[in-house]
Amino acid sequence: MWTPIGPAAMLLATLSAATLLALLLLVRELRNKQVHLWLGSYLKRSARPEHEGVTHIMFCFVDHYEPRWENPPYQREVERVARWLRDYPKLAEKHSDADGRHPRHSFFYPEEEYREEHLDAIAQLCRMGYGEIEIHLHHHDDTETGLRDKLQRFTRVLHEKHGALSTFPDNGQPAWGFIHGNWALDNSLPDGSNCGVNNELIVLREMGCYADFTLPSAPSSTQTSKINSIYYAKDDPEAPKSHDDGRDVRVGGKPWGDLMIIQGPLMLNWRNRKWGILPRIENGDIRTCYPPTPERVDLWVKAGIHVRGRPEWLFIKVHTHGTQERDMECLLGEPVDEMFSYLEQRYNDGEHYRLHYVSAREMYNIIKAAEAGMAGDPSDYRDFILQPPANCAAR
Repeated sequence: MWTPIGPAAMLLATLSAATLLALLLLVRELRNKQVHLWLGSYLKRSARPEHEGVTHIMFCFVDHYEPRWENPPYQREVERVARWLRDYPKLAEKHSDADGRHPRHSFFYPEEEYREEHLDAIAQLCRMGYGEIEIHLHHHDDTETGLRDKLQRFTRVLHEKHGALSTFPDNGQPAWGFIHGNWALDNSLPDGSNCGVNNELIVLREMGCYADFTLPSAPSSTQTSKINSIYYAKDDPEAPKSHDDGRDVRVGGKPWGDLMIIQGPLMLNWRNRKWGILPRIENGDIRTCYPPTPERVDLWVKAGIHVRGRPEWLFIKVHTHGTQERDMECLLGEPVDEMFSYLEQRYNDGEHYRLHYVSAREMYNIIKAAEAGMAGDPSDYRDFILQPPANCAAR
């Protein structure tokens, strides 16, 4: 016999269905954004140790700088580069850190997009003291030999023709920071695309890479489980994604493994929620659609990325794709202008915080100084190991 369902039972059934649907949507969203790869590390993260005195903030802006993005007409490439040459000095001159230094942009230029005239133009900005050039690379179905050939050829051109890249003091080999195209460092995409080289960390180190600046890559599936860290990764030449974990760089420690990994912040932003419920991912990416608001800057600081044993030195690395027209108004205009202003107002009072604008090379040097036990003002160690490239000597 059919029995009528009462109002209370109907309400309970409705609520149960709504709860189940919400849970299913939550799980789907977490999987789509690959949050499961790093959520455990995020939940287990410990607070940065307390310390006395001033907190020093090293702020580094790295750029996947691709003038030939989407294969535009040549004139558009030229216009993209020309706009940076015209507008970035005007933006940078308005701002300075605790050391009187203007913001310093790190241009990671793609090997496969090389044009002599574009590098010459960027080198002008470097000579004016506004940045440095490092290496970016997109490659697919590559081999160890192919990768070595590309890097050897490109480093020689950058160093000898454009005065870019520092050198290692012990052997004079060009030294460079690296960002992998499509985030696929060490063949880390599950389908093996956009790389192909399982021993990439070893190859990078042997060819002159001093540190990798690719991460974070969330929401990409290439994101590592280790987050908000500066660490050494050891390559397993038979397996991909060897940098998924590693040993933290620490005061009094020594290099380990094959390559230093310098990560930017990866956080959950509870003040910016999807559907008003789920926190959005904060990954340090700066674009017109995701401008660098004060709340984002605060999250970068809260991430607390530091060398173990030196909690008073914080390292913030944010990233962008600087030649995409839709984002240039943000990067060369009011949003980034306001970001620098907020950094200088909130995190450069001299009593609680001191702000230092650094290039990728300078950030690495300061990290190595911390590892070596140096303390005090980190700005003293901008050139601790790697000296400025020739095209920056005019500073």
